[in-house]
Amino acid sequence: MAVKKHNPSDYGEPIHYDPDFNGPLKRRSCTDVLCLFLLLVFIGCWVGIGLYAFMQGNPDILLVPVDSQGARCGLDSHVRDKPYLFFFDLTKCLQPIPFAGCNTPQVCVKQCPQTLFLLDTTNYYRPEDMICTNDVQVPRTKDEAFRLVSDGKCARWYLHSESVEKRCLPNIFSQSDLAQLTRIDSNITVEMLEKVKSAINSVVDVEQVGKHVVEDIMRSWWQILLGLVFAMLVCIIYIVLMRWIASVMVWFSIAGVLAALSFGIYICYKKYEYYKAQKIYTSSEPWYQSLLYKPGTWLAFLITASVILVIILLVLIFLRKRIVIAIALIKEASKAVSSVTASLFFPIIPWVLQVGVIMYAVSVGLFLSTVGSPQFIVENFDPNNCKCSGPAQAYTNNATCDPGIFATHCKDYYGRPCGPASCHYVGTDSSAIITYLHVINVFGFFWTIFFVSGLADMVLAATFATWYWTFRKRDVPFFTVTESIIRTLRYHLGTLAFGSLIIAICSMIRALLEYIDQKLKAYDNFVTKAILCCCKCFFWCLESFIKFINRNAYIMCAIHGKNFCISAKDAFNLLMRNILRVFVLDKVTDFLLFLSKVLVTAGVTSVAYVILATDYVKIVDTSQLHYNYVPVIIIGVGTFFITLVFFSVFTMAVDTLFLCFLEDSERNDGSPEKPYFMSKNLMLILGKKNK
Repeated sequence: MAVKKHNPSDYGEPIHYDPDFNGPLKRRSCTDVLCLFLLLVFIGCWVGIGLYAFMQGNPDILLVPVDSQGARCGLDSHVRDKPYLFFFDLTKCLQPIPFAGCNTPQVCVKQCPQTLFLLDTTNYYRPEDMICTNDVQVPRTKDEAFRLVSDGKCARWYLHSESVEKRCLPNIFSQSDLAQLTRIDSNITVEMLEKVKSAINSVVDVEQVGKHVVEDIMRSWWQILLGLVFAMLVCIIYIVLMRWIASVMVWFSIAGVLAALSFGIYICYKKYEYYKAQKIYTSSEPWYQSLLYKPGTWLAFLITASVILVIILLVLIFLRKRIVIAIALIKEASKAVSSVTASLFFPIIPWVLQVGVIMYAVSVGLFLSTVGSPQFIVENFDPNNCKCSGPAQAYTNNATCDPGIFATHCKDYYGRPCGPASCHYVGTDSSAIITYLHVINVFGFFWTIFFVSGLADMVLAATFATWYWTFRKRDVPFFTVTESIIRTLRYHLGTLAFGSLIIAICSMIRALLEYIDQKLKAYDNFVTKAILCCCKCFFWCLESFIKFINRNAYIMCAIHGKNFCISAKDAFNLLMRNILRVFVLDKVTDFLLFLSKVLVTAGVTSVAYVILATDYVKIVDTSQLHYNYVPVIIIGVGTFFITLVFFSVFTMAVDTLFLCFLEDSERNDGSPEKPYFMSKNLMLILGKKNK
């Protein structure tokens, strides 16, 4: 079967010269109004769903601890007055992660132990000091206590504890405690208890670590602020320098990334050799820190860095001839961004809006998960040992119950709680409509987050298109960004709603496929897995393609003021008529900008590390900080987001100028009547000139 060759004429006629065209149209009409109306109606419904969730939901239920018998502490009838979870033997709570899947009995208690308790043949025994599971009575004699301890029904020892997220964890671990515990149980060693102590500290100290981190942030806030200001200045200086020495800056970014990766490979190799020669991988530090003392960790880092370095080198080798052209386009983008300085700071507004959308969607989802009345059923009910009266008279196994009524009106023949029988919490009794509300919430998240992102893209596209199509760049209006914002908000919110709706539908389908995949993991069916894998791959490609088309459709809409469908068609045809330039120029530019972001982030973080976390440069006194790495980490993360903000503007500038350049090439021929709007440098590289 013959493959049809690419023919540019199949994608419409080239754009014809228009003597009246000089940039984004001033007179235009509203586009895709129906989609805007649908979005406003949807947002109104979404807000209503949020208010309903906030009034009816109770997320605290999700945080209630559960004991070994499945009872929810402080919620089920027989443990209604016992809100705290107690661990019998902490030595069994070490691997692989402290207190995750702890293989020891856990029981709900009224309060965490306030003293040290040791069940020993030589000490005085008080029954009220014993902590046992809820299905047994407290042993009255020491012999009975030893028997229940051997059966795993009671704890043989415990320490003074405090509540951490309603879990009882010791906060005092003295050497005398260690000595007494090792004396009563030969299976308990000092080394084991030291591990317990370390594990306990790693959990108990979470709150303390949080306080220390907050204190460090308060003490070093001015250092963090200066670091972030420094990051902003680096980004601005970087962009300004690219306007004059773009070639030098791009090659500097490439060399810097390659040098950083090479140095990282060298460090990883030396660390791997060192810890491999040690042959001792144990450490008294927490498990997540002890990973750095294992040779396998550094070997993994070494392999990862090497693979990344090889990939970057191969890309540079194969695209070396195209980098020169990409540098010219980057230089044009630098001129545009430098000429319209306000465009650098505009993305802060959509970023704040996106954070708000994420927080709202997560909060609504969390509250919706607990909407409805808690559902309790009777479990382990034996009418021979438990008698219910009054409102609870009709209670039987699996019957719906009320924990308060069960605790008050259900007793054994001695007037005590019914032992194993209980009114057990099994979930929230929510109607099927809650599932649909969850789906609406997820869809609302996708739609609004893509809408806000599209708003930022269209405003920047209108800004940089105005710069490109202004023949004398010094005549660019001062309030170009403001005019672009007003024009977009007045005319094209419907187009943004249309484009974001398409991406949201595709993202929703991908999320549904992931949900189905999780549900079908229990069934080892190769055919099903293959079909799902193909579907997920297809929709990922489709979503990526739609995002690409949307971005260019927003640019065309910002320039010509047409609706989404016409703008998308015009952008697609224009790109397809110049398909080779799209792949060899636009994508190379994106790759070079990515290297620049990596270099700026790594550079600023390295400077912060040298100044704040080492003794090489003693400019700042960090002796009052608990953790010197706190300001470094915050500066590193902050720098990453700052580079995203600044270079997202840069990326949008490149995409807009690239599309304008393609249209300029078709619309004009360089004659005095139809001169090119592109810069002389770009014309020189592409072999064009104005006559």
